[in-house]
Amino acid sequence: MDDEKINLVRAALTIARTEYPDLDIESYVARVDELAHRVEARIMDIDDAAQTIAALNHVLFQQAGLRGNREDYYDPRNSFLNDVLDRGLGIPITLALIYMEVGRRLGFPLFGVGMPGHFLLKHYDIDGRETLIDCFNGGDILTAQDCQRRLDEIYSGQMTLRPEFLFAVSRRQILTRILNNLKTVYLSARNFKKALLIVDLVLVIYPRSPEDVKQRALLRYSLGQNKGAAEDLEEYLKMSPDASDADEIRQTALSIRRMLALMN
Repeated sequence: MDDEKINLVRAALTIARTEYPDLDIESYVARVDELAHRVEARIMDIDDAAQTIAALNHVLFQQAGLRGNREDYYDPRNSFLNDVLDRGLGIPITLALIYMEVGRRLGFPLFGVGMPGHFLLKHYDIDGRETLIDCFNGGDILTAQDCQRRLDEIYSGQMTLRPEFLFAVSRRQILTRILNNLKTVYLSARNFKKALLIVDLVLVIYPRSPEDVKQRALLRYSLGQNKGAAEDLEEYLKMSPDASDADEIRQTALSIRRMLALMN
């Protein structure tokens, strides 16, 4: 599927089904549609970027009450779009996804910006000038200097802003970043079963990702899924035969195969 044809709202809600298998996706799609109708009612000229951003900010952050969850940033619910809409709490990327998709419904193009540690949005006006928007902080408009200050806060002054940090990212990259956030939360809690579900979804998006195949192997091994672990390790070696850990992985796969043979 072409990247621009990916429906981010439906895809994000599909991720949420890992936690809520019976989730009614259509009802939450309708919620986003309704937010767009409310924003549209406040706009006189969609080509007026300042007016449109002000309307988006008013409806999403003041009326709907969406805000960044500073008190419990690593709560997995911050990554599930249904929870973000229900609770009004999210992290930069999920708040940005809602903002971006409401904008798309209005014909106001917005692009994800994968700045390390703090996802942003950008809009290009008809003259090519860009506006950076911080959805975690109520739709603040940022300069490059503001972005550096955000990085200083997150990385204690150890990271310098580079131009590529503010490049637009693809829809696949947005979904993968949401998944990687969830994976980090689950791994920190040693919830390998849920982490495995998330890695499976990453591999739906990027099936030829050697590092994710290897990580799935290790998660499967931790969960006692030895046959699947051996298959993934062998697949990793096919993908990355010259990897620095190839010999170690080869020995691990061989050990698992020997163990499986003894069990038969």
